[in-house]
Amino acid sequence: MPTAGATAVHSFLCYSSHKPSTSLSNSQQPNAHVAAKPKSLLQKHPLYTPTHTKVSLHFKEKILCLEIMGVDSGKALSQNPALNTASLDSIHSVISFLQSKGIHQKDLAKIFGMCPKILTSNIKTDLNPIFIFLSEDLKVPDHHFRKVINKCPRLLVSSVRDQLKPALFYLQRLGFKDLKALANNDSVLLVSSVEKTLIPKLKYLESLGFSKDETVKMVLRCPSLLTFSIENNYKPKFEYFSKEMERKLEELKEFPQYFSFSLENRIKPRHKEVVQSGIKLPLATVLKSTDEEFRELIKHGAG
Repeated sequence: MPTAGATAVHSFLCYSSHKPSTSLSNSQQPNAHVAAKPKSLLQKHPLYTPTHTKVSLHFKEKILCLEIMGVDSGKALSQNPALNTASLDSIHSVISFLQSKGIHQKDLAKIFGMCPKILTSNIKTDLNPIFIFLSEDLKVPDHHFRKVINKCPRLLVSSVRDQLKPALFYLQRLGFKDLKALANNDSVLLVSSVEKTLIPKLKYLESLGFSKDETVKMVLRCPSLLTFSIENNYKPKFEYFSKEMERKLEELKEFPQYFSFSLENRIKPRHKEVVQSGIKLPLATVLKSTDEEFRELIKHGAG
C-alpha cells in the first residue's frame, strides 16, 4: 500500500490544491488558492524560474505532480501530447482507479514512465475493459492484477477488442493452454500484433528448416522466441550456430533457449573454450551451466 506521506503529497498537489479553504474570510479568498500551495517545493522546481514565467501555474503544478511520482515529465509530454491539456483532476482519477485495482503508489513511476498515454486514458472505455479482460478472459484474480500490470504495463494501453482478445485467441489456437503462465510470465505476447509480430516470427523459424509442428513445439517450450528480433537475434545467432559452431538443427529443436543467450557474452566465448579444449558438449550444457560448472567441465574434459 502507498505510504501515508507519499499519498498526502500526491493528493495535495494533484487534487486538493484546486479546492481553496472555506475557513478564510472573503477578503482573503483571492489569495486562498496561492496560500494553499507548497511554496517551498514549487519555487525550487526549474519551471518556477524567471525563464518560464509564461508557463501557467496549473501547468507547473501538473509537471511537479508527475515529477513527484517519479515520472519524467518531459518524456511523458513528448510521448503523450494530450497531457498538455489534461486536467489534474482527470490524472488524479486515473491514479485513483489504478490504486483501486491494487496498483501501488510506488508502481506508478514505472507504469507511467513506460506508457504515459495511460495518464489520459478514459477510465470507462479504455481502462476498465482491460481489467474485465484480465478477470474474465485470463482468469486473473483481483489480487494478482498488480503483478500482471507491473510485468507488462503496455496492457493498459492495448485495445481489448482489437489487440488483446485476438492475440489471446491466436495463442490459444497455437497451443498456449496455461492462462496463469500466459498472464504472469508471457503477457508481452498479448500486446504483440498477430499479423506483424507473432506470425512472421513463426514463419521465419520454419524458414530455417523446422516443420510447422516443430516450430510450434519450440515456441510452446520457450515462449520468449516470439519476442526476439529476426534481424538482431535470430539471423546472427543462427548464422553463428550453423557456420561457426557447425551444429545440427536437431539441437535447436531440443534446446530452443539457445536464442535467449547473448551471442557476444555467452555463446561465442563458451564455444571458443569448448573448441580449444577439444571436448564435445551438448548445446544446453555449454550455455546453461554456471561459470564454475563450465570451468569444471572444461577442466575435466581436457584432462
